[in-house]
Amino acid sequence: MLPSALEKAVYGVYATTAVHLADKHGVFGLLVDREATAGKIASELGLDEETLTRLLVLLDSFGVVERDEEGAYRVPEEAAPFLDPRNARSVGGFLSHVMNSTLGRLSQLDAYLSAGKPAVDAALPAPFDVMYKTPELTVDFLTAMWQLTYDVSRELVPMAGLAGVRHLVDVGGASGPFCVAALQATPGLRATVFELPEVEPYVAETVERYGLEGRLDFAPGDFHRDEFPATECVAFGYVLSGWTDETGLELLRKAYRACSDGGRVLIMDRLFDDDHRGPLPTAVMNLSMHVEAKGRHRTAAEYIGLLESAGFTDCEVHRTTQDKQLVTGVKR
Repeated sequence: MLPSALEKAVYGVYATTAVHLADKHGVFGLLVDREATAGKIASELGLDEETLTRLLVLLDSFGVVERDEEGAYRVPEEAAPFLDPRNARSVGGFLSHVMNSTLGRLSQLDAYLSAGKPAVDAALPAPFDVMYKTPELTVDFLTAMWQLTYDVSRELVPMAGLAGVRHLVDVGGASGPFCVAALQATPGLRATVFELPEVEPYVAETVERYGLEGRLDFAPGDFHRDEFPATECVAFGYVLSGWTDETGLELLRKAYRACSDGGRVLIMDRLFDDDHRGPLPTAVMNLSMHVEAKGRHRTAAEYIGLLESAGFTDCEVHRTTQDKQLVTGVKR
C-alpha cells in the first residue's frame, strides 16, 4: 500500500482532470445548490452518465464531493466557496489555465533537467507570447488571475495603507482585480492598470462592469522596456515571482522612480516559509513559474532585501488568511 502522501501525488493528476471537467460541465454549479445522483446530474446537464459516474466516484474517493447511502452526491460545505462558479473564490478559472496552458508546458521540465532552463528556453517563445497567443488563452489567463486575486485583495487592501493615497498603478495588473478591490474600499482613489496592449479591452470590460469610469484607466506598456506612470503607489501582484532577482530589482527601481516622495510599493505574492520547505501551494507555483516564466517564489526576507536594494525603507510584511501575502516598502 502506498503511503498516503505518495498515493495522492501519484494519482493527483487524475483528480485534477476530474475537478476541471466537473467545473467545466456545470456539475459543481448544480451540486452546490442541491444533492443529486449521477443519473439526475447527467440528465439535467446532458452528460454521458457512465463517464460522469466514474468522475464522481474518483472525486468522492479524494473527498472533493460526498455521496450518501442513496447514491446522491453533494459538495461539502467547506469546499463550496471554491467549487461554486458564482463565488469569487472559485478555482475553476485557475484550473482552466492549468489544463489549457500550464499542463502542456510541464513536459519542458524533462529537458530542463538534462540541459538546463536557459538552453531549452532559447528556442521557445517568451512567456506572455504563449499566454496571450490566442483570445482563448488570454481569457483563460485573465480569468485565472482574477480568481486568484480579487477575493484575497479584499483582505490585502486594508493592510496596504491606501488611506489618503490618490492614485495607484498596478503593474502587470491583468484585467484589474486588485484595482477593483482597492477602488471599492477607498473613496477618492484612482487607479491605473499598466499592462501589455492586448489586455486593454479586458480592462475596459472591467470598468464597465463595475461602474468605474473616471476612476480606473489603462496605460499600455511593457514593464521590461518602459518606465511606469508617475504615482503615489505601485502594486505588483503575482509579478515579481515570475522573474529573476535581477529583473525584479530593476522593476522595483522603476517603481521607486515612479513613486512620489512618501509613496509606497506593494508586493502581493505567495511567500515561502523561511526554510523554503512550504507551504505546498507556494512550492507548486514555484515549479510552475519555472516553466511558465523565468522566476521563483521567495521568502518575505528575500523580498525585503530586494526592496531595500531598490531604495525603499520601512519594509513590512502583512499576512492574510489565504495564500497571497503582502510586503510593503516606502520611498523616503
